[in-house]
Amino acid sequence: MVRVMATGVFDLIHLGHLHFLQAARDLGDELVVIVASDATVRRAKHDPINPAEARRKLVEGLKPVDKAYVGGKGDPLAIVEELKPDIIALGYDQDWDDETLMEKLKARGITADIARLSHYDADLDGTRKIILTIEERLATGEMYRGNGVNGGAEHSNPKDSEKEDGQ
Repeated sequence: MVRVMATGVFDLIHLGHLHFLQAARDLGDELVVIVASDATVRRAKHDPINPAEARRKLVEGLKPVDKAYVGGKGDPLAIVEELKPDIIALGYDQDWDDETLMEKLKARGITADIARLSHYDADLDGTRKIILTIEERLATGEMYRGNGVNGGAEHSNPKDSEKEDGQ
């Protein structure tokens, strides 16, 4: 059985994530995913929108994923030693230098191969694109439809909107 490991933040799940995880799964028989801890996300990118455990559950619920774990706060390779993948799948935009990572793995006696996966090009294929789109729509009043305050955002309960629409 070929075990593939993929890692990432997975804060707002989008098609780029799904493409990455399916491509990683296609490399082997089992896909384990390491979801970055909240501390790691804060240090490397931004304050996470969703907490680590919620992100882990969402990722584990995706069809290509067999098991998901929250990464540790310290040594990022400790979980690699623990789970012993045959292949480590890296996204096109992940910061690891392939050669440096391979050297670090070999120094620990880890024999996993590294596979750098391709970019998936879609309208909203990245978390930053999603956030920017939401910001733009909020700024222009296009986020919500209706004629109340906040451009129609007064409907906090979707069932209320359905009643008004006659549904």
